[in-house]
Amino acid sequence: MNNNINKILKAFLILLIIITAGTSGYVIIEGWSALESFYMTIITISTVGFREVRELSSQGKIFTVFLIFFGMGVIAYILKNSAQLMIEAQIKYIIGRSRLEKRLKSLKDHYIICGFGRIGKVIVEELVYNKVPIAVIEGQKEVVEPLQDLEIPFVLDDATNESALLKAGLERAKGLVAVVKSDADNLFIVMSARSLNPKLFILARAGDENTERKLLRAGADKVVSPYLIGGKKMAHTILRPAVADFIEFTTHERKMGLELEELKVGPASKIKGVTLIDSGIRKDMDVIIVAIKKMDGNMQFNPSPNTVIEEGDILIALGKRDDLNRLSKIL
Repeated sequence: MNNNINKILKAFLILLIIITAGTSGYVIIEGWSALESFYMTIITISTVGFREVRELSSQGKIFTVFLIFFGMGVIAYILKNSAQLMIEAQIKYIIGRSRLEKRLKSLKDHYIICGFGRIGKVIVEELVYNKVPIAVIEGQKEVVEPLQDLEIPFVLDDATNESALLKAGLERAKGLVAVVKSDADNLFIVMSARSLNPKLFILARAGDENTERKLLRAGADKVVSPYLIGGKKMAHTILRPAVADFIEFTTHERKMGLELEELKVGPASKIKGVTLIDSGIRKDMDVIIVAIKKMDGNMQFNPSPNTVIEEGDILIALGKRDDLNRLSKIL
């Protein structure tokens, strides 16, 4: 496709040269004004059939013949490559959509992102980076065009429609994130998703506290208010800048190498029933356990070295990605 674009650009450059040469030729040969010469050049190479500006001399007629041949050739070349470019783009779109629809039908245990606005784009970027399977529902065609280039499955429809949720594989999904612009639409999406899949994990965006309570009652498992989080983050940046920088580095700055991760202790884990100090997590893997979430939901922050690691515990760990991956295999 880029090759065709280059060809078209070169042809337009040649056409510009021909128009310039034609205009100059009529000025020199016939002695016409620049406007008359330019007009004669355009109607000649476009073969529109208008009459001549003035009676042509013998030299002018010969010049016009050559101008017609060169001009028509370049215009035909531009039209041919433009048509080819449009056909190839359409074929690429059809093939791409077909491939994405097949992927959409095969998705399982994925997350459905309803809304591809500013917040939705950030969520998609993070989930894709962490290789989490996703599908996006968005109603505006121009907004979802980048998704096809990234080969991310999407449904071009209103997320409040149950048919759109089902097409995105709601019955097979692991979770849903409702982040469309309207709180009312998010509420409707949550209610529809919960009725269609009672086991689904649902995360929703709320604009204010009243909506947050309504979303929770409608079936959302978690509700996030971007304005509240943004305000608190700005306040923390003023009050505790070093802490704010640390959180930023561990949650957003991938180039720093440090990441916060939650890792679950499985039934066959080698360190199940072992104390934190004897597990070798800090010594051998250079990973810090910030907190432990127990099966009953109790969260132990900054656990003591004598804390026993139990099956079902979720360890909130801080470390480098390779070290976290090693710990994950052991757990």
